[in-house]
Amino acid sequence: MLSRVSLRAVARSPLARGMATVKSSIGDKKVAMSNLEQGKYINYQRIEDNLQVVRARLNRPLTLAEKIVYGHLDNPHEQEIERGVSYLKLRPDRVACQDATAQMAILQFMSAGLPQTAVPTSVHCDHLIQAQVGGPKDLARAININKEVYDFLATACAKYGIGFWKPGSGIIHQIILENYAVPGLMMIGTDSHTPNAGGLGMVACGVGGADAVDVMANIPWELKAPKVIGVYLDGKMSGWTTPKDVILKVAGILTVKGGTGAIIEYHGPGVESLSATGMATICNMGAEIGATTSLFPYNHRMKSYLEATGRSEIAAYAQEFNHNLQPDQGSEYDQRIEINLSELEPYVNGPFTPDLATPISKFAAEVKKNSWPQELKVGLIGSCTNSSYEDMSRSAHIAREAKEHGLDAKAKFTITPGSEQVRATIARDGFVDTFESIGGVVLANACGPCIGQWDRRDVKKGEANSIITSYNRNFTGRNDANPATHAFVASPDLVTAMVFAGDLTFNPLTDSLKGADGKEFKFSEPAGFELPAKGYDAGENTFQAPPKDGTTVQVAVDPKSDRLQLLKPFAPWDGKDIVDAPVLIKAKGKCTTDHISAGGPWLKYRGHLENISQNCLIGAINADSGEANKVLNQVTGEFGPVPTVGAYYRDHGIPWVVVGDENYGEGSSREHAALEPRFLGGRAVICRSFARIHETNLKKQGMLPLWFKNAADYDKIKGSDKLSIVGLNEFAPGKDLTVKIKHEDGSTDEFLVTSSINAGQWEWFKAGSALNLMAAQAKARGA
Repeated sequence: MLSRVSLRAVARSPLARGMATVKSSIGDKKVAMSNLEQGKYINYQRIEDNLQVVRARLNRPLTLAEKIVYGHLDNPHEQEIERGVSYLKLRPDRVACQDATAQMAILQFMSAGLPQTAVPTSVHCDHLIQAQVGGPKDLARAININKEVYDFLATACAKYGIGFWKPGSGIIHQIILENYAVPGLMMIGTDSHTPNAGGLGMVACGVGGADAVDVMANIPWELKAPKVIGVYLDGKMSGWTTPKDVILKVAGILTVKGGTGAIIEYHGPGVESLSATGMATICNMGAEIGATTSLFPYNHRMKSYLEATGRSEIAAYAQEFNHNLQPDQGSEYDQRIEINLSELEPYVNGPFTPDLATPISKFAAEVKKNSWPQELKVGLIGSCTNSSYEDMSRSAHIAREAKEHGLDAKAKFTITPGSEQVRATIARDGFVDTFESIGGVVLANACGPCIGQWDRRDVKKGEANSIITSYNRNFTGRNDANPATHAFVASPDLVTAMVFAGDLTFNPLTDSLKGADGKEFKFSEPAGFELPAKGYDAGENTFQAPPKDGTTVQVAVDPKSDRLQLLKPFAPWDGKDIVDAPVLIKAKGKCTTDHISAGGPWLKYRGHLENISQNCLIGAINADSGEANKVLNQVTGEFGPVPTVGAYYRDHGIPWVVVGDENYGEGSSREHAALEPRFLGGRAVICRSFARIHETNLKKQGMLPLWFKNAADYDKIKGSDKLSIVGLNEFAPGKDLTVKIKHEDGSTDEFLVTSSINAGQWEWFKAGSALNLMAAQAKARGA
């Protein structure tokens, strides 16, 4: 039966299908999952077979999200299925890792002692390239600086049968869309923007490295059965409005945690006015509202993109399977949002949070009302969210029009191609020349400033300033490590137009600029190309396929390295309550994974747990003082950096806890934000609420993610308190635990906490981590 919900709605879509199950022999065909892998085929038959079982059991219409998710059940006959309640055991078709998270994932996989990954897996080198002066020089510098890490990843991929995309290939999500995304299949990836592949109708979810290791090791992936939020799109997109504005609008409606535990399913006639890459943009930024993933039904725009990227056979196979790539007629959503694309305005979101949504018609007034720095210092387009050929062609149209009026960019302007294929194609078609002619700098095919890999030098740290990007996140200090930078998120069209004004209050829909001849002009509506008329130019070949036999490949990790470090198992639970654990920090307000494990210059240590742990929680704001990275050592009475105090407690055998606010751990999928507290001796994190991926990551590493039963109990705790979590020996899933507070003055209090820990996850805690349990089970099987 459907989970109990406060709001139900029925899907309305011209493409919706009825409940009749087609007796299919779709599995008789063998269609390769990609052009890069031999002997790996699309398994639509499994989905078909699973859905026959699920339909008979549930006896109701299914949403598209349910079809794909339930179609990947490990055991459809016995699996409990209740949206928002049941924990599903799933069998994803693929795993993808970016280089910053792949290091830890592969180190964990090596600990499992398996010869090869059980499913097709790829690693993408995109996170370690710092934007400094421009593409070629920045890439060469990164290859030199990160040689040890790249060599490790290349040899590990060769040994374990993993596809390796070299630095310069492009951003993981664009490479996935171009080569690996398949309608109806399921993928997990060690990056929170993995849902980008939903633009091709794939259920693609961001996870921590430990989840990826499970799937790579042929262990079912566990996911709480997602609720489904339906977004009905009506009307037709035109003018300055872009697909980016859809998700900016949705973010304003749902907020940064409104999608938690849910899949966002877009449907309705308005879908037909979106390109496949535009749909990918919308799905990509669904991570900013906490969604498990987002997706669209299969249509002719996806078919055209698959054909343009050399996958005509997959497009035809998906067309045959189309009855399972649409929602059933009458399928029910847990919540419904309706957007008329004909009436949708362009939006600008921010600063400091991606859900502060303002339509462009009201944005200038908000800038002045809030005293945000009006001068625009830098405009940045590209990133995994908006770097398609279509995006670049529309921005080039705007830049070309400005140049025709004699204008150069007034603000600094950077362009990040999403992949080598996009870079080579826009270079061939003249867009790179257009951007450079107005003062733009084309960066390397990498994440760059979007993740803080930006050697910015035009403002001093602490200097208030404004930037606008076509990226996805704009948390404090994320792009340039300057907490005073006001970062706004918009479409590439708006970003490009604004750099010629150098002013945040400029509205290209209504305002004019003065050309070199002194005459005023208004930009025309942007025009671009969904796909390149001459086809894509693949550019330089940057893919390394694994050898047929990698058993002789040596993967060396220098014990003296400061970049890579083999992992040691965490200690198992001692079977006792956690008693008098000092509060390491009581974090106030937004505490993202950027606050818990900063990116930027710290990315180089992502393969070295001891070194990366020196950034643990250094960005979190201490609720007692309002300061960052300064907490009380309850033993010495002195104040020190968070990692230093945490390590002191660990080295003296004292477990500690973190107290957090709402949506703790939102943002990136980086499991380092869970590994670091565990490495430094943490045992529990108690919060008002958690972001999905981070909560799972904490469980995987043997920590207790606990929720205040009464959110107001957060106010009972101070950073000088000691907490005791009692009743652990009597714990059972669904059972509350008691936490006793010992205040500095000797007074006491207590409160209840709850959790989403199930029986299997409790075994992770007892073993010390999920990886410990996996190793113990493997040893028992071999005994």
